[in-house]
Amino acid sequence: MEINLRKKDNVVIFDIKGEIRRSDMGNVSLHQTVKEQLDSDNRRILLNLKKVEFIDSFGVGEILASFISTQDIGGKLKLTQISKKLHVVFEITMLTKVFEIFEYENSALESFSKE
Repeated sequence: MEINLRKKDNVVIFDIKGEIRRSDMGNVSLHQTVKEQLDSDNRRILLNLKKVEFIDSFGVGEILASFISTQDIGGKLKLTQISKKLHVVFEITMLTKVFEIFEYENSALESFSKE
């Protein structure tokens, strides 16, 4: 998994590429990277999953832990550009009821400005 960060309109966008799973985490932890942004007072997080090819239960847990950490300090974490395959995982786990999921990045960014 590779994570690239960029900022737009006070939203930190995580462009994630590859597979989000335990054996692929290496030294990079999605949750830890989110926490670092929260510690830097960045409270609007958007996970762009366009280039994520696979996610296992550990990866789902990383995203959920990131969401909880963000919510705990009054921030917002949203998801965008999820493949159909990943969307099925989120539906089966009923996380589509937890996360705000946007088809397009611009729509997600606009939603932050309405809050």
